[in-house]
Amino acid sequence: MNLNRLSLRGPAVMLCSALLLAGCGGVTIAPKPTLPKALVTKLEAKVGVVIPGDQRSFEHSETRGGVPWKITLGPGHQQYARSIYAAGFREVIEFPDLDAARAAPGLAAIFEPRIEQYSFATARETGGEYVAVTIRYRINLYAPDGGLVDSFTLTGYGSAEAKGMDGGAPLTGATQSAMRDAAAKFLTQFPAQAVAKQMARGETLVAVAVPAAGVALAGGADPIEAVPVRAPRRRAPTTTTASR
Repeated sequence: MNLNRLSLRGPAVMLCSALLLAGCGGVTIAPKPTLPKALVTKLEAKVGVVIPGDQRSFEHSETRGGVPWKITLGPGHQQYARSIYAAGFREVIEFPDLDAARAAPGLAAIFEPRIEQYSFATARETGGEYVAVTIRYRINLYAPDGGLVDSFTLTGYGSAEAKGMDGGAPLTGATQSAMRDAAAKFLTQFPAQAVAKQMARGETLVAVAVPAAGVALAGGADPIEAVPVRAPRRRAPTTTTASR
């Protein structure tokens, strides 16, 4: 046996990768959306989009196995929102807050997309095959006067091949995939919602009664469906042949 040529596989490789990342100060990424051109018909409406301050600086940080992870989503979220609503509506104006939006004339509706939850699974947690990301969004829809009309939850799922490392590149790719998934769901499913049909007919949206001021609806009357893009790969069963 040649002791100078040891083969490191499976858990050993992933452990070494984790130790390397910890020694390098962990993983820090700032994913930007990579959205293809949307092949959808724009809704003939002028809408406002509000990205609040906490969303413009949104970050997700945690430590796993001694490795710190930091995912900066705020700048990407802004670019993401601009791209989606520009693809879905005739005219879109971005505002810093709801007060500024409701003071603007001629809006059919005001959208406030928010990131509710970001979660991920590393290569170590998926058996070394891929990195997976889930992003749950909440889209609050307001009437032109600022009253809450509806609130939708929307979940994007994404994955990327791990290539034997728990590094930033696979996590960035999986995050971008989750963004694309959520964008596709919104652009294809929102036109079927009741409020979208009202907007298409040129009807004025009216705020609904909410239990308490500033409290969003639990899930919206017509939640946008969330379907995983990729399920964990199942390993083929091992067969053995008895020798005679």
